[in-house]
Amino acid sequence: MSASEGREHWQLLPGAGLGPLRFGMSPAEVVDALWASEPQKRVDGPHEQEDFANEVKVFYDAGKLACFALDAVMGPQVLLAGFALAGRDAEQAHQFLLDYAAENGSCLLYTPDGSLALTDLGVLLRSQEVGGVRMSRPVFVKEDWLESEYHRDRLPLEGVPATDESPWPP
Repeated sequence: MSASEGREHWQLLPGAGLGPLRFGMSPAEVVDALWASEPQKRVDGPHEQEDFANEVKVFYDAGKLACFALDAVMGPQVLLAGFALAGRDAEQAHQFLLDYAAENGSCLLYTPDGSLALTDLGVLLRSQEVGGVRMSRPVFVKEDWLESEYHRDRLPLEGVPATDESPWPP
């Protein structure tokens, strides 16, 4: 199965959200937008986190949607300039973001764990291990979190390799 085959496709709305999700939504609005009766799981941590059956994880700041992550192989897919961001070879996806930024004048940012973000689009690319292979896992973050050192250094780190070594080439 390819990275996009059989997956729902969500449209990226830079700075506003993705698919049915918009930054600033309340938890009830997120449940309605995802057509869910409730989240499958709530997770304690530095950010309020809810995990949904469609493999979308959402994170709140003061009760408002501030970040959401898509699974590498399950759930929705998003394209950026025709490139599927979820479920790709992690290094290939990382290089795509570098090339995209160079061609489009996007602002690049590396987070403390070595993940790459395009701050103007609110796209943070993480990796996820799937069957012993590292695959791309996009995270969408409201811009002021990426611009704030406090929030940027505390971005949800679930699913990130537990070592100090970055999965990306230098």
